[in-house]
Amino acid sequence: MRALFLIPGDAVSQLQAMPAVAAVAQQLNFAMQVACSPAVAGVWKLLPAVEKLIPFNFNDATLADWANLLGSVREPDFQACINLAAGRQVDLMLSMSHIPARIAASGFSATDKVTPASGGWPSQALAAYLRPIGVSLDADAFRIVLPRDSLAEAEARLPGGDGPVLLLSPAGVPGDWPTESWQELPGRIRNSLPTLRALEVPAADAAHALQRAALVAASDVVLASDPLTEELALLCGVPLVALGRNDDSLPERAGVKGLTAPSGLRALSSDHVLSALGLG
Repeated sequence: MRALFLIPGDAVSQLQAMPAVAAVAQQLNFAMQVACSPAVAGVWKLLPAVEKLIPFNFNDATLADWANLLGSVREPDFQACINLAAGRQVDLMLSMSHIPARIAASGFSATDKVTPASGGWPSQALAAYLRPIGVSLDADAFRIVLPRDSLAEAEARLPGGDGPVLLLSPAGVPGDWPTESWQELPGRIRNSLPTLRALEVPAADAAHALQRAALVAASDVVLASDPLTEELALLCGVPLVALGRNDDSLPERAGVKGLTAPSGLRALSSDHVLSALGLG
């Protein structure tokens, strides 16, 4: 038996849905298929339970694209579809499919309409979509399992030594925490923790999600304003300080903290960040 997830959006949206996809696979022993943009399909290499990816551009799909998607979903024995997309075209496609359980927040094709929780960590908000098929979701308990060779490659990239590893990942966009602040922070930390090993990496991309996840997993703490790296830290169970995010958008977990300022990240001092890291 199989379940289908329709997941529009960027790579972060895919990662936020990963605990829900894993829960359906584990609790129902279903094979999983995911339809998402081909540009972000690389993140699903992190979840072996997904047997097939269906590349689909939700934003600019033609009628022919929708017809091809219908052909793809009518052939396998799908028992359920979790639809995170919206619009008349996706409703028409699903209403012509043979999938008995079609779960969505809205739309005439839905056999079960749900109301996701507003606010909170987006991964846990997907619990509402799973209840109609008898699946419970504890998104905070999910962890990515990485191949040993990927972890070994990541560890080889780390600075030498035996001290704790701080991974820094700026978003590199306008309004980000200043470049000079990212650069000076490791030196300030070494004043009290001389063995610190720090590695700064640029914002991650979907095509290299596996490599970034391994680098995150090999670290002791992550400081990031890059949303993709932040989500990977959450799914790998690594302590995280997420710049630009409020605590209520993150799981309630020891070692996970959001840090922002009313006037933006550029107003944050190194002292604020040190304090969030537990070093202030």
